[in-house]
Amino acid sequence: MQIIARGRAERHTVFMPEHLRTRHWDSVMAVLEGVNARLAWPAAGWKIGAAAKEIQEAEGVPEPMPGRLSQRGIYASPAVLPRDLFINYRCSECEFAFRLGADLPPRPAPYTEAEVAETIVALMPALEIGDTVFADWYGASNYLGSTMDNGGAAAFVYGPPLADWRQFDLPNAKIDLYLNGQHIKSGFGRAAMGHPLTSLTWMANWLRRRGQMLRAGDFVSTGTCTGHFFAAPGDHLEVDYGPIGKISVHYA
Repeated sequence: MQIIARGRAERHTVFMPEHLRTRHWDSVMAVLEGVNARLAWPAAGWKIGAAAKEIQEAEGVPEPMPGRLSQRGIYASPAVLPRDLFINYRCSECEFAFRLGADLPPRPAPYTEAEVAETIVALMPALEIGDTVFADWYGASNYLGSTMDNGGAAAFVYGPPLADWRQFDLPNAKIDLYLNGQHIKSGFGRAAMGHPLTSLTWMANWLRRRGQMLRAGDFVSTGTCTGHFFAAPGDHLEVDYGPIGKISVHYA
């Protein structure tokens, strides 16, 4: 975890020695939490990676993977993201995000979707951008490198918040991604565990089991609805969420 934390803090790539590599899930989660503890960056919420079953199978993980959103990577749309925010790549994922208005503290019993829904103060269109410190980032997938590296969380861009979020049919809400004015791909809200609220509830219970919690004011980005798109410096992304809003991001 020290190697990863140093790479994040000093903005450079790292190489994971063979003897430190593991695919043991509990060990990977321990590294993830240890990296965040070492960095101690002011937190702004959480992101959920591999929310879709097919992505979990492709990446060889047994469940979704969380990542801490830090205040230093939070931007409101329209946003210009500086080049030095990223180390390796800009994995752009179109998602639905929620903001919470109340804490969900640890307790013995799991939280239900109805309970979690009562804490939501806003729905927003969002773009979660992944990155990693690993120089051999593609090969690092063999030892779940991105998962250890805070789930790849690097930046988060959010659109206008909507308080009356229950009016929307989120599983069937369509998202269209445009690169430099050209349509690239589409997706639907159901890609995030069938419903973004299901994904949010998973996050609340993942933390609950560890004696941690979602807090009032937290952003939670619920998982990609459009898969992965690797943007490049100079690219301009527009994302259309229909009646839910739009997002504009330029990569410097």
